[in-house]
Amino acid sequence: MKTRADRRKTRTRAKVKGTAARPRLSIFRSNKHVYAQLIDDVKKQTLTGASETELKLAQNSNKSGRAKEIGLLIAKKAAAKKVTAVVFDKGAYKYHGRVKAVAEGAREGGLKF
Repeated sequence: MKTRADRRKTRTRAKVKGTAARPRLSIFRSNKHVYAQLIDDVKKQTLTGASETELKLAQNSNKSGRAKEIGLLIAKKAAAKKVTAVVFDKGAYKYHGRVKAVAEGAREGGLKF
């Protein structure tokens, strides 16, 4: 039996498909960390990813601040792979809080979506 979160995620993923030219920026958040991946759905492979564990920030900074840094980091990694445009996949989460912070950081870093 699917949970409400699974149904929301399925509904979002049905509308969002990533390609090599415009990969899907997928967000996952746990209680402690935020993860972001660039995924090519046509080839079914992850191009690059970023997580809070890669950051050298103090752990006492707030979660939204760290999430924004993840957005900047994924944008930097995308630029290294010559990716400038993505489609945003928020998954089962609301566009709010840490998910919004990752999106804003990615936009500041130069990604277009």
